[in-house]
Amino acid sequence: MTDIPRPATADEVPILDLTPLNQGQDLHELARGLRGACESIGFFYVRNHGVPQQVIDDVFDATRRYHALPLEERLTHKIDDRFRRGYMPQGINQHPGYAPDIKESFEYALDLPLEDPDVQAGLPLHGPNRWPEAHPWLRAAAETYFNETMALGKRMLRVFAVSLGMPEEFFLQYTTKPMVQTRLFHYPPAPPVTDARAFGVAPHTDYGMITLLTQDPIGGLELRKRDGEWVGAPFIPGTFVINLGDMFKVWTNDIYVSNLHRVVNRTGRERYSIPTFFNLDYHAPVRCLPTCQSADNPPRYQPIKSGDYLVGRFRDVQKLGRKVAELEAEAAR
Repeated sequence: MTDIPRPATADEVPILDLTPLNQGQDLHELARGLRGACESIGFFYVRNHGVPQQVIDDVFDATRRYHALPLEERLTHKIDDRFRRGYMPQGINQHPGYAPDIKESFEYALDLPLEDPDVQAGLPLHGPNRWPEAHPWLRAAAETYFNETMALGKRMLRVFAVSLGMPEEFFLQYTTKPMVQTRLFHYPPAPPVTDARAFGVAPHTDYGMITLLTQDPIGGLELRKRDGEWVGAPFIPGTFVINLGDMFKVWTNDIYVSNLHRVVNRTGRERYSIPTFFNLDYHAPVRCLPTCQSADNPPRYQPIKSGDYLVGRFRDVQKLGRKVAELEAEAAR
């Protein structure tokens, strides 16, 4: 991967100022800017977002400190199959048709006790987090950051609702127990990528509602425009990068569509980034909004529960990945 894409312009990936949202002002102008970004590339930056810089600095410090621990120790926190929380070693995550991602992570989500009725019922992706008891500093920084980004995600849902001609509170009614997950990513130092199948994160779209990302100055996030050109989404101090997930195409009848993106660490230095994947309650009814359909443009997708959509996408990708691996193995024989 030797072709280095140019940085995106502010016209291509706009920077939205969230001051009106945080000060309780009218949201229509902000919503128009958001809609333009969602219809054109599915990505935008936000500034004046309300998350304290100290909270961001602390979670990055904790992320660096955690990934500097001996691998043998981190493997004792290895992610569990039931709740999907804990340490994800490098080489496990793989997108169909590509080499395994060149990254590792610590993953956590909305913390639910074993006594929670949804946990007891075995609802997928619901459960307690797995914090390393010997390192309380990780939990302290990570939980504070999680709470701040979950609150930011809820605030952004107001703007999304207004942008689609819906009441400001529309999406918030489905955030009683939202399926929100944060990942503390570390991209180990590596030489410039030359294998066309090898990436920090291979080209993909996110599955759910929205992703809120903070990245370090190393950068590396790249987006594919609707015309097929890849552009870089550089680090901009004091901002989050927000992108659409695939679920929005169901809500909007393909008005808001997610875009392919990837991570390429071309620097030979360590890179860190922290995405929060914001999704609604498991049982939230995802269906085409009335403002996104008409007699001439009926709904294109069947209604589905938010959690069923997410779990279905995870399983589809896993099945496709196994099929690709089988075909590659057959071709190698």
